[in-house]
Amino acid sequence: MTKVTLHYDLERKLTEEEDYTHIAAIHSVYGMVRVQLAPSLDKITVDYDASRLMKKDVEAALGRYGIPLAHVAAA
Repeated sequence: MTKVTLHYDLERKLTEEEDYTHIAAIHSVYGMVRVQLAPSLDKITVDYDASRLMKKDVEAALGRYGIPLAHVAAA
């Protein structure tokens, strides 16, 4: 396993109602190791297995689960 860590700013602070459920659900994506919300609720850290996923896959998964990433520049 090749663990990679990505850090993202969020467009808005996350809320308990729906966002926390979505973060928990992201862990079901094969290759996602850890998703951690910053105490300030405006940043997120994602650890993933780079032998299973690519950065674009991680960002797509976060988008599918409604995590409001700030503008992600194309690599």
